[in-house]
Amino acid sequence: MALELEDAPIRPQSDAAKFFDSFAEAFDTLYDGRRSFVMRWLDRQLRSDMFIRFALTFERLGDLKGKSVLDIGCGSGPYIIEALRRGAVKTCAVDPAEGMLDLTRKKLETAGFVDQCSLVEGLFPGVDLESHDHVIVMGVTDYVADAVGFLREMRPLVGVSAAVSFPSRHWLRTPLRKFRYRLRNCPVYFYSAHDIKNLCSAAGFREINIKKIPGAGMDYHVLLKP
Repeated sequence: MALELEDAPIRPQSDAAKFFDSFAEAFDTLYDGRRSFVMRWLDRQLRSDMFIRFALTFERLGDLKGKSVLDIGCGSGPYIIEALRRGAVKTCAVDPAEGMLDLTRKKLETAGFVDQCSLVEGLFPGVDLESHDHVIVMGVTDYVADAVGFLREMRPLVGVSAAVSFPSRHWLRTPLRKFRYRLRNCPVYFYSAHDIKNLCSAAGFREINIKKIPGAGMDYHVLLKP
């Protein structure tokens, strides 16, 4: 059975969406072990926050058996597949990059989860979504100019909790990353713990639990409850 994209109003791709659509296949290898031994070692050294935040997300969301999960900015689908493996019964994966959703679709078909996930192509906010028990937003706020507006639109979709990552500021990594992404015409934003608390509070979240991933310039992992 082929998995179809849900009908949804699709806005023009953002610069970030165009950027990720252009290297969807390469990005996917970060998670699936297809890279060489040397590249996997480098990933663990330089991109360890990606793997730590993956583990933290499922540790902090807790038991997903019988739960519904929404992944905003799903990328190639590693979080949605893991949620289904952990017993989630209803999931929704949202991403503005068509190439990323194609990869997610293939993974769902291979894992036999086609009937348990709906795919929505579009830029959030701006797509119609249902509320879910848990919401996952990993590696997305890096590219969101209006973080308060994004979180405010997300809040009604969160039934129990949301796991959200925010990139931290660092004296060296931040300017280097800004420069690299500027060359790709992809704006990127950074936050302090104080920024995050204020943003989430302004968006109406009742509980804000901020955890800094160890290391200079690594992400903040934030658990939110409405």
